[in-house]
Amino acid sequence: MKDHVPLLRRRREGLTDYRARKRAITSQRTLLVVRTSSKNVSAQFIQPKVGGDVVLSSAHSRELRKLGWQGPLKSTPACYLLGLHAGRKALQKDVKEATLYLGLSPFVRGSRVAALVKGVRDAGVNVPVSEEVLPSEDRLTGRTIAEFASRLEKEDSQLYSRRFSQLLKRGFRPEDYREHFEKVRAAMMGASKA
Repeated sequence: MKDHVPLLRRRREGLTDYRARKRAITSQRTLLVVRTSSKNVSAQFIQPKVGGDVVLSSAHSRELRKLGWQGPLKSTPACYLLGLHAGRKALQKDVKEATLYLGLSPFVRGSRVAALVKGVRDAGVNVPVSEEVLPSEDRLTGRTIAEFASRLEKEDSQLYSRRFSQLLKRGFRPEDYREHFEKVRAAMMGASKA
């Protein structure tokens, strides 16, 4: 009778899927690794190696503040802009193609990760995903948030003040989400052409 082989520590802790990791290393493709925390999002383009991964390029949602973004750093529009920024940085490092790698996290249709992938693709880096899984233009630009905020302000101003308190404290009106998004995206695209 064979001895029972215990799961490796990182698998037991829910940190590493060793089969997926092996596929990633043996594929020798550049990977787009996306991680989200309670307040921020990061994107890295890595080259997996047996001895340790090599980071080719990385971007963090806090960098969006330097680019003029005033909205939340974890929203769908912010993730799209982060993807655009990450893709532009990756192109400067000659990364033209990448495969999305999320580890044990699931990929959800229309999610913030999908918005980030859309931004990376719009920047010019080829990431193979179906167009059907990407968020709609209304969600990417913040139009749905702006419409919700306008409706909420008319119906319940106290709830509006509570729900958007952090944005209002920064002097950013959620009704202006779409215009602000377009302004920041245009500035980013203009900077890439310069």
